[in-house]
Order: sequence, then structure tokens, then C-alpha cells
Amino acid sequence: MKLEQHFSLQTYNTFGFPTEARYFVEVFSIEELKEAISFATENHVEILFLGGGSNVLFTKNFDGLVVKLSLLGKKIVSENEKTAIVEAQAGENWHEFVLFCIDNDFAGLENLSLIPGNVGTAPMQNIGAYGVEIKDTFHSLQALNIATLQTETFLKQDCEFGYRESIFKRKAKNQYVIISVQFELQKAPHNTNSSYGAIQEILLQNKITKPSIKNISKAVISIRESKLPNPKVIGNAGSFFKNPVVPKSILIEIQKQYSEVPFYEINDSEVKIPAGWLIETLGFKGKTIGNVGVHSKQALVLVHYGNGKGTEIWDLSQQIIDAVRASFSIELEREVNVV
Repeated sequence: MKLEQHFSLQTYNTFGFPTEARYFVEVFSIEELKEAISFATENHVEILFLGGGSNVLFTKNFDGLVVKLSLLGKKIVSENEKTAIVEAQAGENWHEFVLFCIDNDFAGLENLSLIPGNVGTAPMQNIGAYGVEIKDTFHSLQALNIATLQTETFLKQDCEFGYRESIFKRKAKNQYVIISVQFELQKAPHNTNSSYGAIQEILLQNKITKPSIKNISKAVISIRESKLPNPKVIGNAGSFFKNPVVPKSILIEIQKQYSEVPFYEINDSEVKIPAGWLIETLGFKGKTIGNVGVHSKQALVLVHYGNGKGTEIWDLSQQIIDAVRASFSIELEREVNVV
């Protein structure tokens, strides 16, 4: 284990903020991970596990130990006539893992193509896009108990998945570190999900009526590249806010002024309203304040243009939250982890 001090995290967070960790270590094995946790425990310092750095906002230096998880490896665990169990270690790049599954003709993750980050953080967020969430194909995961340094298995029912939620973000927060994840995927013939409007448009443009999982993946990649900024070009963490789920009474009030408000029914009493629509309607889309702003093509994405600080993104997000609350009586929730 190579421990470093006063380590710059600028290239380890996709916002690109020049923050610093008191201690830093990159781990490539379970034994190194246990050693890092023991160091933090013995020295009474806080520990932060970092994957791809695509879902974190650093507002200050981190006065503890940052552990960069670089546990690598992916494999087909088992298969039968209809399904295959596929496993990836926590440090594997998510998109590359999706492509691995597609190359093996396993369906289920193609709608989640090009989502930034690593495999280990995917279940924490129950990441989702274009009508699909992690929980739809999730089989199980292995996690290291930080207190006992013992490996534990979590099945789907143990994870308490919700909209961008899991037990690891609430009840078991800071108690475990995910080390590997398994998915149960379909073998051909595939039951694909291409009903999402934007996917349908791309497929129709290319005159594809019976899309393969590769067709769907390419359509999703095309959509994401057209709407979302590349963090290598403009610092960002993808979607910054969750889409709020609200009572239908709130929707009815909004419709009195904005009849065109988009929404998705959750149940008889609740609907989901796109946070991007709320933010754009209030005029924030494309707005720049100092070194940060709201992306010109996607109002859900806050961006860092360089030479800024994490506190500037925090302040901008709070300004948006306050404005949405005042105008729509809706409380937006940040999707990124704030440090």
C-alpha cells in the first residue's frame, strides 16, 4: 500500500476542482483495502472511498484518508439457456462493463450505456436511464464491512433499492464498501426496452424496426453525447438533481400556469416531474455565474468552466433549490455526494 500525503484530487473528480486530501491511497486488492481501512481506524481519521469521481462535489479539502478503489476484473460467473450471471469488480469502468456485456450478447444494461463512473458506485445510486434501473438486472454484491473487515453478500432484497436510492445511501451509509457486483442478464432472444421516446426517434432515423442491444446502446450513446457535456472538456458530475416525486395536488397547481408541464405517474397519488424542466422554466438553463453555470443543453447539469471552487457549484445549486421551492413548492434534492 502506497500512502501519500497532501494529495491533489483535481484529476480524481470530474468537476475538476483543485481540492486536496490529507492522506491518499490507491488500492488494487482486498488486502490493500483492509490495510487502508485499518490505517484510518488506527489514526482516527475519516475515510472516503472514491470510484470514478463522477458523482462527488468537493467543497473543501478532505482532512482524512481518500481511498481510490481500483479493484479490477470482470467475468461470466454462470449461465443457462436463458440467462447469465456476470460479475465486475468495483473499480471497473461502468460503460466498459456495459460494452463487455453487449459484446457477449447479454441484454439488460444497454440502456445504461455511457453513464460515467465505476461499477462499485452503481448500486449505491441505483443508477438509471431511459426506462431502466440497476435493480432491474441486479443479482447480488459483495461488500466489505468497514468495522469488522469481513466480506458480506447482499441480495436484491437486502439493498432496499428506490429511485436513486439504496441501503448504502441511507441505513448502512459509511458502514460498507462495495467490492464487486453481479448482474443477471438475458441471453438471446432478448426482451429489450426501446420504448423511451428519444431512443425511438434515433432508431426511426436509422430505419431500425427490430433493434439489437447494440443498436439500443448506440442510440443511448448518441442521445447522451448530444445533451451532456464531456467532463474531459467541461467539468461536471452529470445530473446534479433528482427528479422530484410530488403529490398530484402540486402538479394540479403548476398546471394552472404551465399546462405543458411534463410528468410521469408513479401511483394514484404521486407523479414525477423532471427537475430539468423546473430549472429551465425558471430561466437557469445556460446561465453562467462566475466560474460555474448551468449547461446550455441540459438544465440538470451544473458545470465548472475552470478556475472555480466547489463552493461556487454549491451556491448555484442552492440558488436553484430556493427558486424552485418559491415558484413551485417543490424541494429539489441534490443527487451528487457533497464533501
